Amino acid sequence: MPYYKRHMFFCTNCRDDGNVCCQDHGATEMRQYAKRRAKMLNITGQGGVRVNTAGCLDRCSEGPVAVVYPDAVWYTYETQADIDEIIDEHLMHGRTVERLKI
Repeated sequence: MPYYKRHMFFCTNCRDDGNVCCQDHGATEMRQYAKRRAKMLNITGQGGVRVNTAGCLDRCSEGPVAVVYPDAVWYTYETQADIDEIIDEHLMHGRTVERLKI
């Protein structure tokens, strides 16, 4: 059994050249929110989930982006409610949130 059941990576890259990036959409704050919520729901740790920062995931034009492994499902999001839905449906129950999938 893997150490974590699911791993959610948030792109938090900030481009210095002025090109669009996930950080333009508050990616760090959304990752922090997701991490706090996962801990609050007591789904983190061994056998549970982990929420992490990632460098550039190279899907900038679709940003902000996050990916859930091992399922390899890519998401975009706009609000904390979107993050809640990803946590509640995918991280907790393994169901892809089709409306946020990219």
